[in-house]
Amino acid sequence: MAHPTLLLIGSGPELMRHYMLQAAATDFPLLLIDTVAPTWQRPYVVDHQIADLRSASAVIRAAEELARCWNIAGVLTFDEYHLTAAARLCEHLDLPGNSVTSIAAARDKAASRQRFAAADVPSAASTWVHSLAAAASAAERIGGFPVVLKPAAQAASIGVVRVDNLTELPTRWDIASAGAAHQGSEGEGVLLEEFLDGPEVSVETVTEHGVTTAIAVTRKSTGFAPFFMETRHVVTADDPLLDEVAPIAAAALRAVGITHGISHVEMKLTSSGPRLIEVNARLGGDRIGELVCHATGVDLARAAATLACGGSPNLERTRNRSAAIGMIYPSADGVVTSHVLTPGDDTHLEHLQWLCDIGDHVTLTPSPQTPNNTRAGFAIVTGDTAEEACAHLDDVLDRAVIGVRSNLAHAG
Repeated sequence: MAHPTLLLIGSGPELMRHYMLQAAATDFPLLLIDTVAPTWQRPYVVDHQIADLRSASAVIRAAEELARCWNIAGVLTFDEYHLTAAARLCEHLDLPGNSVTSIAAARDKAASRQRFAAADVPSAASTWVHSLAAAASAAERIGGFPVVLKPAAQAASIGVVRVDNLTELPTRWDIASAGAAHQGSEGEGVLLEEFLDGPEVSVETVTEHGVTTAIAVTRKSTGFAPFFMETRHVVTADDPLLDEVAPIAAAALRAVGITHGISHVEMKLTSSGPRLIEVNARLGGDRIGELVCHATGVDLARAAATLACGGSPNLERTRNRSAAIGMIYPSADGVVTSHVLTPGDDTHLEHLQWLCDIGDHVTLTPSPQTPNNTRAGFAIVTGDTAEEACAHLDDVLDRAVIGVRSNLAHAG
């Protein structure tokens, strides 16, 4: 029989997904179904089909065409919006994976909340609202302001916004409603939820045959209120918090029915204990998998490929360090005239990436529909401890200088 291959649905942006494809291709030749022909993916992809990834039937037809020539051993996606297509394809080809029902429950935040409540998993009070008037009354029912509005089935914090009082509600409702207009098909409308106090973390997990192993906890920093933009992530191999949050993450995955694969489970450490935000049945974004590998030695992208093809991944920790990623932001709105990392100690700098080119327009004002549009770059660093990694990151971010010709100066 031909060598087993791994079928990948969608590849995403090179700057955030290249390391994932490289790791997934370590053990398996990759087949790709995407909306365009591969470019940067070519070193890892042996064959491909072009299809509308929003159409389950189109994805299945493309997979069947690839199956004529290749032995497809597994199906994988790293993209939140393609999880349902991947689950449908796994069922169609009788390959390992989560059920369509469980993926729908994870993607639909309203359904997730219902399942969390039924399983006694601590979460936020939440209700579906269909209008501004309904949102106003719902805010009072769940305990008053502040509250959070969010689309039921979006990703990347699109349309997620905090509301502190009734006066702010109309404009914030417009933001959430606009985000909901372009969300995935697994959910509809807008959710209104109680605001959870405390810092945000995520638990990076591996689930095999229904048994979940927590690999690492990611501590997050957020900014750009009233939005919830993630500005920094820190992973430490021996973080004592992992023992506390791991059982809650596993319970959340059981509640929504996730039995297979890599997951990124978000929660807040509130004054009353850890409480769930959401379950993402895929590897975390912002290169969190890379941080986990730097800190622990566990390669989650490679593990995802192994699991998808029916294997048991190597989860042995070979490192005991810390790793952090921090986003680089411009000093003002305007046009980029230069970007440079000024001289310093780069011993612990693993990667520096600019996300803007000379001549690009940059802004400090998040767009509700593309909330990460303020990012001008990012840096990844390592250290022996979390404190050391954060100190290295602070140093690099201080030295990452973007020259900007401000809009006001340009107008003058």
